Amino acid sequence: MTSILMIDDDVALTQLVAEYLQLDGYQFTAVHQGPEGLEMARSNAYQLVLLDIMLPGMDGLTLLKLLRQHSYCPVLMLTARGDEIDRVVGLELGADDYLAKPFSPRELVARIKAILRRVELVQQQQQPQSSSLLVNQLRLDSAKRQVYVQDNLLVLTATEYQILELLMRHAGDVVSKEDLSQLALGKRLQLYDRSLDMHISNIRKKIAQYDEGEKIQTLRGLGYLLMQGGNE
Repeated sequence: MTSILMIDDDVALTQLVAEYLQLDGYQFTAVHQGPEGLEMARSNAYQLVLLDIMLPGMDGLTLLKLLRQHSYCPVLMLTARGDEIDRVVGLELGADDYLAKPFSPRELVARIKAILRRVELVQQQQQPQSSSLLVNQLRLDSAKRQVYVQDNLLVLTATEYQILELLMRHAGDVVSKEDLSQLALGKRLQLYDRSLDMHISNIRKKIAQYDEGEKIQTLRGLGYLLMQGGNE
């Protein structure tokens, strides 16, 4: 069971979040003081930390800075402030995402799931993986960082290769735009940033030179899917 720690001095809010997350199958712990929260977050007993900025005893940004000296546990910052500086500083200090108060429990759960999914993808990327991978007519050689279509070498940029490798290693599953942007482009997805879409478009065109049947589907609002098992 995924364990989540919430560090927030708003007792009523932590009780509401506890009820919602526990119904969704998460194990939940809440503390209301900065120093106590830092000690518990350092214990490595939690898969994710929900961290408020305004805390008694130690503010959330200081806590995050100290936590990052010892732990890379995912952190979702919570803030009642509308100040963009707080959000930017939090992200620069190593927060994985932020959510402004007041927020809906459904959005909180969606953000949590997105962060945990990204962490899982990163961990999979760091594990020893086969240097050769075959998906439909696509063959990947990770040792040479090359992809072939029916034995024809695709001329890919470094970013295009990274995107296609992620899609191939998760063929049949949807990979979100947020995950692709962070893992392949090395940056957070911005609202009007179309660079990922352009890379996908270029990859499709290069594959279509040799096999028009290969499908990278766009699932609106979800991400991209490399189809498996035939030309559908």
